[in-house]
Amino acid sequence: MLNIVLFGPPGAGKGTQAARLLEKYQLIHLSTGDILRGEIAANSPLGQAAKKNMDKGELVPDEVVIGMIERKIDANSAANGFIFDGFPRTTAQALALDKMLATKGTPISVMLALEVEKQELIDRLLLRGKDSGRADDQDQSIIENRIKVYNNETTPVKDFYAAQRKYQGVDGMGTIDSIFNRLCCAVDNL
Repeated sequence: MLNIVLFGPPGAGKGTQAARLLEKYQLIHLSTGDILRGEIAANSPLGQAAKKNMDKGELVPDEVVIGMIERKIDANSAANGFIFDGFPRTTAQALALDKMLATKGTPISVMLALEVEKQELIDRLLLRGKDSGRADDQDQSIIENRIKVYNNETTPVKDFYAAQRKYQGVDGMGTIDSIFNRLCCAVDNL
């Protein structure tokens, strides 16, 4: 199985590239945001547990998120693999994910981290804000804070996968096609 953690700051192009990787390698997309919304809509026990936390403005506990991801993996046991998008965001989450995947005999293959210059991220997000109308993509100070939070909170996750020799930085600058080709080279050379 090919299991990819797709990583990168806001505006790096994860969503665009994930869609292309999913198609090329016939993988299943595991976006924690989508999974949470789906479990809540289905009113599953895990969805109910997540909703209680979210209704109080709290983060959903890691064990609940891992449980939701495990359900998705179990429901797609014949898949070629998965792209993890938006997860893990902390070393504790990465450890929990590794432990759960070990029980299924299918470890993370690689963390692909899109590396994009800060000003390019800001420019991309401001452009996206004009097109989408998303308020958080229209205010440069909010964008800069999101990038700062990402850099501060996710560096340990990069280090976690680097220690396992699974971290692969990929140049996220240039055209969508050139970035995709670099990502494919990284996957094909595993």
